[in-house]
Amino acid sequence: MTATESEKIFTKSFFLIFASLLFTALVMYALMSTVTEYATAMGSTATVAGLVSGIYVFGGLCSRIYSGDALERIGWRKIALVFMSIHFLACLLYFIEDNVTLLIIVRFIHGIGFGASANAIVTIATAVLPKKRFSEAFGYFMLGTTIAVGLGPFIGGFLYDISGSTGCFIAASVFSALALIFILLLDIDKYDTKEKTADDRTYSGLEKVIEYGAVPVSFFTALTSLGYVSILSFYRLYAVEVNLTAVFSWFFIIYSICLVITRPLAGRIQDNGGDKIVCVVGIIAQSLGLFLIAVAPSNITVILCAVCAALGFGTLNSACTAIITRNTPEHRRSYALSTFFIFCDATMGFGPALLGCFVSAGTGYAPLYLISSVITLFALPICLYSLRN
Repeated sequence: MTATESEKIFTKSFFLIFASLLFTALVMYALMSTVTEYATAMGSTATVAGLVSGIYVFGGLCSRIYSGDALERIGWRKIALVFMSIHFLACLLYFIEDNVTLLIIVRFIHGIGFGASANAIVTIATAVLPKKRFSEAFGYFMLGTTIAVGLGPFIGGFLYDISGSTGCFIAASVFSALALIFILLLDIDKYDTKEKTADDRTYSGLEKVIEYGAVPVSFFTALTSLGYVSILSFYRLYAVEVNLTAVFSWFFIIYSICLVITRPLAGRIQDNGGDKIVCVVGIIAQSLGLFLIAVAPSNITVILCAVCAALGFGTLNSACTAIITRNTPEHRRSYALSTFFIFCDATMGFGPALLGCFVSAGTGYAPLYLISSVITLFALPICLYSLRN
């Protein structure tokens, strides 16, 4: 392989791992955007509906704790195939649950399949992408999530409105099956560091779960993810409350369009040493967007919030993943990625239930977004500390 070929971004392997990420993420976002509405239709409170939404991510958190070490011990292919199969089979369980308790159990099992699958996909991608253009390439790779974030809630809402939950569950099953097929077509062993190296390092205690060097960046990204999940989990209910259902239905489409532009651009800035400016701008933008829809909901502020959210968690998720991957030794890379997603999953998993506590008949959903704005801003000093060098 020539030097030029080794720095190509758009290879067959890239498109296979990209498609696997895209369809795995579509399952998450298509269901998470409608499952709270589905749960409230079954008679649950906003807090319980938030739990139904967040338990999926909590299940993912549990499997990520396991998968960071397992990817290195057992191998990338086995972990990817086992958990992506669980992810697919869990989609079929939605068709047999008939009460909120069973729904919570199914969501948890589904989340277990999702967490380790996503961790494996991103870990494999770090080996597939060219090293000299890594941040730029990673930005393109993460467009799979970007597209899912835009299309997922749109598809989920559309199917829910015309065919109820059944249409959403069918779509999720198809998406998860496609993700599994694409990962089967990828020659994972070609990239697996376990197959290439004779690294006999053994880790004990938290080292099997956490890469300490990735904690600061993971922590401030997690705070921004809490702000993002407040939109993802409750935007349809808030849209009805403030009579802005039409513009909110386009929220994630606008968000995705902005991300298609900002993610590759942010990657190029990072490759030239601009981590801090990308992260600082993102945190401030997201906090501002959440504040605007909390205190002055309107067509204009919803559009501005979508743009700000794209500059916020949307860009930060990719940018910060690239930061910890770049700054972590190869033999600890799966642990670093696991650490990053554990922090983000924890806030996205517990966040909806926590934020749901601030919803009442008297105040509605606005306080939820105001609090999310403040929490997002708390990420700023941690960011400045983490990227001080």
